[in-house]
Amino acid sequence: MQALLSYDQSPPITAPFRFFLTAPVFGVLAGLLLVWSGPNAFLSRWTPEALALTHLITAGFMLQVMLGALIQVLPVVAGANMARPLLVASLVHAAITLGGLVLPMAFLTFQPGMFIFATVCFISGGLLFVGASAWAMRGIPATGPTINGLKIAVSGLAVTIAIGVAMSLGLAGWFNLPLLQLADIHLVWGFVVWSLGLLAAVAYVVVPMFQITPSYPDWFGKQFVPAALALACLWTVLGSIGFETSAFAVGLALAVAAAAFASLTLMLQKRSKRSRFDTNQHCWRVAMVSILAAISLWMASAVIPAVAEWPGWPLLCGVLLMFGGFVSVITGMLYKIVPFLAWLHLQNRGQGVLLAPNMKKIIDEQAMKRQMISHFAAGTLLVLAVFLPESARPAGVAVAVSQAWLLRNLWSAVRVFREHCRKIEMKRAKP
Repeated sequence: MQALLSYDQSPPITAPFRFFLTAPVFGVLAGLLLVWSGPNAFLSRWTPEALALTHLITAGFMLQVMLGALIQVLPVVAGANMARPLLVASLVHAAITLGGLVLPMAFLTFQPGMFIFATVCFISGGLLFVGASAWAMRGIPATGPTINGLKIAVSGLAVTIAIGVAMSLGLAGWFNLPLLQLADIHLVWGFVVWSLGLLAAVAYVVVPMFQITPSYPDWFGKQFVPAALALACLWTVLGSIGFETSAFAVGLALAVAAAAFASLTLMLQKRSKRSRFDTNQHCWRVAMVSILAAISLWMASAVIPAVAEWPGWPLLCGVLLMFGGFVSVITGMLYKIVPFLAWLHLQNRGQGVLLAPNMKKIIDEQAMKRQMISHFAAGTLLVLAVFLPESARPAGVAVAVSQAWLLRNLWSAVRVFREHCRKIEMKRAKP
């Protein structure tokens, strides 16, 4: 079920790298915000500090890496060549970076002007990216689960941005909207259709390739992301017209589908041909376990009154899903994608002149492992802070340190890339 990859269609390396290198900056800011806010961030999911922290991770860290990955994946996996990818990447990156910085400030101050400014940034960056992606994918048949999943994920991004824009304008006082209901819809479309849909579409290729596992079953690849889209649409409609019981049943089916993806990924990892797990595999395993834990907690809150009455369960669910799940898997993916892209471009650039360095020399394996351990420690402290809010500041320090370490490791790949490019040019300049 693996897609055929066309590496000769890769965009310029600076197109995805600008997103990858910016993401940890938002992670550092999230840690610093937690240090500044302290226990207030864990009093409720609706506090200004919690909302700002959530969007530094989702609209900052996660969105940066996911858009950067799509710019790389669309031409290589789907054959969807984005017109002028470097220009698109530059404009989109500038818009969403500015929006990602202003939106948390808007939540902290509740200044209408900041919500409007952030809205303009995300509308411009989102429309440009979705439009460029849709144009690139026009006429390309959904011949496999990866291409179909990518198309659905981009549509999920469009819906997620549209709902977020509506909510932002509502907070700015432009409209009188049911913000709490829209927040749940925004969450489902953002985490399930957009984030999990993209993760699954990419996983069909990268898990077997990088982790040396069997492929995902054909039936699962063909059905999972379309089923998630259909269930999300049905859940949205039923919830909007007041059919709460039916909406809950559909939401349960959606949770089971997400759990099936995480469980299947863990099963494939057990069948890996690697003699020992590397950093990427450890990050994927922790991510899948965290997603399963978040789903289990959500299900428990629906059937166990004691859990439902505990005010901390939404916060714990968010920590498990966002930081334990998506930040972990993204970290693992960066440690594979960044060295691989650097190696690929150096290999192409130095043909007949100088061989590209081994991928393990582009980012030191021990540096990756140490950063991974610091990330897991930060996640553990965040979970602890849900139960003991006074530990929020140590958790914030740990998050900032782990994300700064991630940034340092990624920059080490850039330094290796630049140094090797200089060596290639020097060899070419010799008579």
